[in-house]
Amino acid sequence: MPPLPPRLRLFPNLNLGGGLHPHPARLLPRASLSPRLRRPPPPCPTLRRFLSRAMASTAAGDEPGTSGDAAARPRRALEELAWDETFVRELPADPRSDNTPRQVLHACYTKVSPNAPVDGPKLVAWSPAVADLLDLDHKEFERPDFPDFFSGAIPLAGSVPYAQCYGGHQFGSWAGQLGDGRAITLGEVLNSRGERWELQLKGAGKTPYSRFADGLAVLRSSIREFLCSEAMHGLGIPTTRALCLVETGNSVVRDMFYDGNSKEEPGAIVCRVAPSFLRFGSFQIHATRGKEDLKIVRQLADYTIRHHYPHLENIKKSEGLSFEAAMGDSPAIDLTSNKYAAWAVEVAERTAYLIARWQGVGFTHGVLNTDNMSVLGLTIDYGPFGFLDAFDPGFTPNTTDLPGKRYCFANQPDVGLWNIAQFTGPLSSAGLISKDEANYVMERYGTKFMDEYQSIMTKKLGLPKYNKQLIGKLLNNLAVDKVDYTNFFRLLSNVKADPGIPESELLVPIKAALLDIGQERKEAWISWVQTYMEELVASGISDDERKATMNSVNPKYILRNYLCQTAIDAADLGDYEEVRRLLKVMERPYDEQPGMEKYARLPPAWAYRPGVCMLSCSS
Repeated sequence: MPPLPPRLRLFPNLNLGGGLHPHPARLLPRASLSPRLRRPPPPCPTLRRFLSRAMASTAAGDEPGTSGDAAARPRRALEELAWDETFVRELPADPRSDNTPRQVLHACYTKVSPNAPVDGPKLVAWSPAVADLLDLDHKEFERPDFPDFFSGAIPLAGSVPYAQCYGGHQFGSWAGQLGDGRAITLGEVLNSRGERWELQLKGAGKTPYSRFADGLAVLRSSIREFLCSEAMHGLGIPTTRALCLVETGNSVVRDMFYDGNSKEEPGAIVCRVAPSFLRFGSFQIHATRGKEDLKIVRQLADYTIRHHYPHLENIKKSEGLSFEAAMGDSPAIDLTSNKYAAWAVEVAERTAYLIARWQGVGFTHGVLNTDNMSVLGLTIDYGPFGFLDAFDPGFTPNTTDLPGKRYCFANQPDVGLWNIAQFTGPLSSAGLISKDEANYVMERYGTKFMDEYQSIMTKKLGLPKYNKQLIGKLLNNLAVDKVDYTNFFRLLSNVKADPGIPESELLVPIKAALLDIGQERKEAWISWVQTYMEELVASGISDDERKATMNSVNPKYILRNYLCQTAIDAADLGDYEEVRRLLKVMERPYDEQPGMEKYARLPPAWAYRPGVCMLSCSS
């Protein structure tokens, strides 16, 4: 594995409990590349246009299939979906098609059909926006047999179901073969715009990758995944999507806290949708199985570039396109001479962009293992997750993660870089990229992350340029006083650029977020607001313009864990209306939405009990 650059310390003065380098592996040991993470020269305009194409649309909250007049699109019945199976056609298959748990060698997938026990399935909720991606007629969701199709009880005509083989590092340790242990991909649907969308049923039953598990999912975790997939999209953050959620009508036994207290819970299945569910671990597994399987790493890379990064196939070598890696005496890196290096750079930049966006809204992915890292830069696999309530850089939503806090909020940027290093390893082993190119990939991750993070934080404060000292002091203040992250930034847009405001009134616009602070802390906040106001006055931006800009990046509504739990509790009693109501609210998180203010409230006391604010990996 190539050496790693220094850590991306966003909170250098804060005590994070377990620290930034938890056992079993130090996340980012200091390397010999340079005394600091240096900025390499930016790519030339031609390559930057290639590398930024996907992220440019994502930055605007868009993605393929979301533009245009939805009413003008064709409306298809389930039987009219246009299936195409590039993954199955172009990549090596497991010669067996049974779901017996076993090691699957020399293959990227196993053909296996949904097999979860189903008894009178019910449709809990569905996403009209995702239906539009597939050109699926909204009337199809009214069909009595719709739940049967999306619980796997009835096969969808034209689909060729399979489970993917992959491995991964879990909590820093190599775990070997993992794979789709309870997710079964139905296939790829082509819409009227030529876009390809994979449909996958999570909780659909056993596969060869289930190991000792049952391949099933419960309603509580499925509601969380369904809602958060769509909530993240509403926030403009790259993510897998969710078409629908079905309750199977059968119970599933789960031990939520791994404490020996198992109980029956309602079973459920989520239909997830994404251009691809390929992960870092999809490449890792084949690189660990000897030279014979290294060719599969190349096959997978070629497949991914051909279907998901086609612009990289057309890069032409030019004397004007070479890039110094800013690493002392190492040679120049010419990304136009190696499409695999250019691809790895874009994967790193998409990942950095994604994690910077998480940081901007206070989102923490509780299981940031390499098998949960998408090669498309999407948020994938919503197990334990959480949005910051009281600002705590050491917050982790995963009880399994508590001993070391490897995946706590402040560590996420470093973990992303650590995971990128694991991703470049298989590419190097397969001879696709050189050591210098692998190092450059990680340099680009660091540069992209800091650029995006600084841009996001600058916009959140409504400033024209980044002010490190001002933002650093603010984050420390938020942590000391455990201020609600979302509500604070939303209220901050009410501060006026008026130096004539009396000191006694400076905190009025943000008072609702500063609960129970003493005189000393009040003075610290007054000092910060005074400095902030000076910056506002110097910017020359009008209060109204700044407020509109800030409210477009500081959401009013986030999917707090207690909101999920409220919907789960109602659904357990057969009432799905709260799930559907939350879905509607989270589709427009930056809008005021009169009448929905209760969804922006601080969590009640019961929200901090185990099983609500924090969860285990069990689901």
